[in-house]
Amino acid sequence: MSKILVSEKRNYFVKTVAEAKEISTNYLSQEDIKDVEFGLPEIDDRYDIWRVPLLSVNKAVLGYIIIEAKTGDIDKKKTTKKEVIYARLSFNSQKEGKKKGNKKIKYPISPLSNMILKGDSREILDTLPSESVDLIFTSPPYYNARTEYSDYATYDEYLEVIRQVIRKSARVLVEGRFFVMNVSPVLIPRASRSEASKRIAVPFDMHRLFIEEGFEFMDDIIWQKPEGAGWASGRGRRFSADRNPLQYKPVPITENILVYRKKSDKLIDWFIRKHPNQDLIQDSKVGDDYEKTNIWYISPARDKRHRAIFPKELAKKVIQYYSFKNDVVLDPFGGIGTTGKAAADLERRFVLIEKEEEYIDATVNDLQQLYFDIFDDIEIKR
Repeated sequence: MSKILVSEKRNYFVKTVAEAKEISTNYLSQEDIKDVEFGLPEIDDRYDIWRVPLLSVNKAVLGYIIIEAKTGDIDKKKTTKKEVIYARLSFNSQKEGKKKGNKKIKYPISPLSNMILKGDSREILDTLPSESVDLIFTSPPYYNARTEYSDYATYDEYLEVIRQVIRKSARVLVEGRFFVMNVSPVLIPRASRSEASKRIAVPFDMHRLFIEEGFEFMDDIIWQKPEGAGWASGRGRRFSADRNPLQYKPVPITENILVYRKKSDKLIDWFIRKHPNQDLIQDSKVGDDYEKTNIWYISPARDKRHRAIFPKELAKKVIQYYSFKNDVVLDPFGGIGTTGKAAADLERRFVLIEKEEEYIDATVNDLQQLYFDIFDDIEIKR
């Protein structure tokens, strides 16, 4: 039994891809637009339209022809203008001319094994091979939010440190793969009652750094904790006591998971189609219980060995959604190894960089006890 098309259910005038292409061909001829090809026309039944992509010879998107599905008329206001199409054609032609030949791209398989590396990320990253990491997931140190994090003279100095880590991480990250960062605003406590506390919107500054360092923004995910999780910060308790206007401060129970992709001409599905081990791709598929929105409800984690850890559940979701089995996952601020443990659980390799000896000791101890089957193969450099 053949499937009934949406266009047939709605009794559209334009019912098929072939009809949409024929109308588009006539439009291109009338407008004297040449040297373009069609992508796959798609129907949008929310607006009763067809979108017909226009592509260059090297498959770059030049624009769209928008067709009213009910009448077959071209919506000229929404269709990409002729001059814009030719401007993009010219740009892509110049871009293509700078490429050196048609060298076949080999699928990148990292040679790295599981590693724990002691030192400053900005120095250690320089020692790793280019494009040897398939995913980066990390939560950078807080900026002076507590006494144990007061390592920076100014906020600008803190941002410059993070910028250098992002820049150096970009070199080791495979082109087209993802850098995911868990970050949140920080509250700088006031020094006295005559001063005001300060809340710094760190995620917005991180976004700027990623864009300036050549990454593409992909998604923002909200990690929401149970309501009581943020009460310990003190925000909200004062307002609940006196309820004076202007003093309202909501209790923070969310953090940001920012998702960026290293710029690439390759589409994301290239990594799926071209992977040399398709069985591994099948084994990596996400089950039906995946997160369907960008709000993830996860309880925070606590560990007396480190005051600012994120839950392994969070790391596992990120790793599962943004990597394949056997990929290499890097955490440039390794802490007590949460990212590494999550990677091992999901049959990924890991590279952890951490400068504090006590955190490395904690990571090694956990891996030795709980991951003894892989521990002997972990490269540890102190």
